[in-house]
Amino acid sequence: MSSLNKWIFTVHGFGRPLLLSALHMLAAALACHRGARRPLPGQTRRQVLLLSLTFGVSMACGNVGLSAVPLDLAQLATTTTPLITLALSALLLGRRHHPLQFAAMGPLCLGAACSLAGELRTPPAGCGFLLAATCLRGLKSIQQSALLQEERLDAVTLLYATSLPSFCLLAGAALVLEAGVAPPAAPADSRLWACVLLSCLLSVVYNLASFSLLALTSALTVHVLGNLTVVGNLVLSRLLFGSRLSALSYLGVALTLSGMFLYHNCEFVASWATRRGFRRREQPGKGL
Repeated sequence: MSSLNKWIFTVHGFGRPLLLSALHMLAAALACHRGARRPLPGQTRRQVLLLSLTFGVSMACGNVGLSAVPLDLAQLATTTTPLITLALSALLLGRRHHPLQFAAMGPLCLGAACSLAGELRTPPAGCGFLLAATCLRGLKSIQQSALLQEERLDAVTLLYATSLPSFCLLAGAALVLEAGVAPPAAPADSRLWACVLLSCLLSVVYNLASFSLLALTSALTVHVLGNLTVVGNLVLSRLLFGSRLSALSYLGVALTLSGMFLYHNCEFVASWATRRGFRRREQPGKGL
C-alpha cells in the first residue's frame, strides 16, 4: 500500500496527503457500516475517541512524510516501531518481555539508524513527520490492543468507531491546510482516481487485517511482523522509482532482519545457547 501511495504522490503529482488519509478513513467507515456493533458503552466511547485522534494523526504524519521522502527511507523508518511499542507497553502497561526480545531491539534500531544515516540527503521536515508517525503508530497499536482484548470489541466495530472521528479530523485538516494545492493535470485524472480508489480499498483490507491480528496476538508482535514488508518495499521502490540504497543502508536492512529473527525465535535461541553451553562444559571432562 505504501508503494501505491508513493506512486500517487510522485507519478501523478497528487499533493494532498491529508485528503488521501481522509479518504482512507471514509472508505473504512463505509465498508464497516453494516457489520459494526452499536452502541458502545460510555467509557469505551472515550477510549475510542482517543484512539481516533491517535489513528488520524499517525496516518496524516505517515502520508505527509511519505510524500516528502523516498519510499525506501519511509519504510525503513517504520522498523523502529517495535522499539517504541516495547517501551510504551513496559511503561504504560507494566508488561514483562523475554530478555532476548529486548536484545532484539538492538539490531532493529541500529539497522534503522544505519539506514537513515545512509540517506542524509532527505529533507528534515519529512524525517520529522516519519518520526512522529512511528511514535504514534506504537501508541495506536497499544490502544487498539486494549480495546480489542480487554473491552472485547471486534475488529469491524472498532475500525468503524474510529474511522468516523478520524475522517472528520483529517477532512477538516485537509480543507484548511491543502486548500491552495494545485490539482494534477487533467489527462491523468482517470488513472489518478483509479489509483486512489485502489489505495482506499487496500487501506480497508490492511486495517481490518491488522485489527484482527491485534485481537489474537500483541501490538509488539504485529509491528515486528510488519518489518517483513521492508524487503518487498525496497524491491518495489527500486523497480518503480529507481531508488538506490547505499551500502550503509543495506547493512541496516541486514541488521533489522536479524533483529526480527531474534525477536521471533527468542525461546529457540535461548535453548540453543543453553545446549551449546552444556556441551562446552562437558567437553573437558571427556578428555580426562
